[in-house]
Amino acid sequence: MATLIDDTIAAISTPIGKSGIGVIRLSGQDARKITESVLSAPQRVLQDHTTTLRSIKCGRSGRVLDQIMVTYFQAPRSFTREDVVEIGCHGSPVVLKAVLGLLLDSGARLATPGEFTLRAYLRGRIDLIQAEGIRAIIEAKTLFQAQIGRQQASGSLSRRVSPVKDVLVRLVAMLEAGIDFADDDVAITPDEEIERQLKSISDRLKSLEASFPLGRLVSEGLSVAIVGRTNVGKSTLFNSILAQDRSIVSATPGTTRDMIAESGELEGVPVRWMDTAGIRGTADSTEKIGIEKTKETVADADKVLLVLDGSSDLTGEDLDLYGELRNQPFCLVINKIDRPQRLHEARLGKIDGPVVRVSALTGEGVDVLKGILVGELEHLPMFEKEGAFVTNLRHQQLIGGALVAAVAAASSLSQGLPHEVILLDLYRALRALNALTGETTVEDILENIFATFCIGK
Repeated sequence: MATLIDDTIAAISTPIGKSGIGVIRLSGQDARKITESVLSAPQRVLQDHTTTLRSIKCGRSGRVLDQIMVTYFQAPRSFTREDVVEIGCHGSPVVLKAVLGLLLDSGARLATPGEFTLRAYLRGRIDLIQAEGIRAIIEAKTLFQAQIGRQQASGSLSRRVSPVKDVLVRLVAMLEAGIDFADDDVAITPDEEIERQLKSISDRLKSLEASFPLGRLVSEGLSVAIVGRTNVGKSTLFNSILAQDRSIVSATPGTTRDMIAESGELEGVPVRWMDTAGIRGTADSTEKIGIEKTKETVADADKVLLVLDGSSDLTGEDLDLYGELRNQPFCLVINKIDRPQRLHEARLGKIDGPVVRVSALTGEGVDVLKGILVGELEHLPMFEKEGAFVTNLRHQQLIGGALVAAVAAASSLSQGLPHEVILLDLYRALRALNALTGETTVEDILENIFATFCIGK
């Protein structure tokens, strides 16, 4: 565990740039003293949880640098459980840097990335899962992601982990007591009771681990590849979905020779839309490279939109693509419904995925296509928008490790092995859950996590 540091840190907590207001934050035992030392007279003492209008003076000339709003939070009623001061200045980068410089000259130290949140964690204000939830809020690209981050920062996932740890700790205590007092009159826990508690632990861990595919989708987003042979309208559909002319549209086959990607969202889930090179036989070496990239994109995509031209019959290239995608989740999009239809769907045989008819040119059916994708998201298990699911790979790995250890303990019990052996696995599960919340996390792991925060947070 990293050691507590008692010095006072300061940083600009708002992005550098022209704005109406910028905020500088201080935290530490001298936060109020340092702040008051740079304020102009009258020297009124800052009051706890009170915002006051003051002036800040330039160190050399003594002239007023800016009028500021100062808010003081006395320990332990602050985010870091230390004395905290927040200074609201005009949002000029020059003013903010000058004020920060005055604070540093008066005894504060420039905060490292994530150090305010690290101090909140070290002083027990939040656990490690909540700290990572704060980071998720800061890095959110959609409102839904921000909501999930806020819920995790408020302890939604921690509250699901806590009961599992409680059962685990009680079971460890019972087995330890049975071993320590084996020669006394203390009753040894029956195997049936141990089995019941191990099942309870495993079931809860399995439920948490099973939520990770959805959690990863929420945190990392969905990748959707638009594929098809040349001139079926992939780029037009791409532009229509994005409501902007992002991809070049031309009647000349093979215009799109590289993958083009743009970001968007569906029901708060980030989506990376990818327009790919048209599939066809070609002697052009550059176009061949684009086609190979298309195949790689399709293999990595979470969802594929296979686009067919409804105004012409199926070609061998269409059928080959359709056959290749049979074992991958895809949506069949029949484009150009604004023209006379000639496509014979019967040649495709049984279609397992959804079929949507659109006109990428006029926009007809595009909202229906988006609705189908949203519907598929909402039918995923646990798409409950509560935030109490695993969105972080570190969390998933530790929960998975605890689950493996719990299953191993159950296996040892069924084989009639001594309780000492079972305890080894239970302690392994407990260490994993402690590392999850940060109760027994080594310093290098902490540094790795908090280094990804921005300065001032």
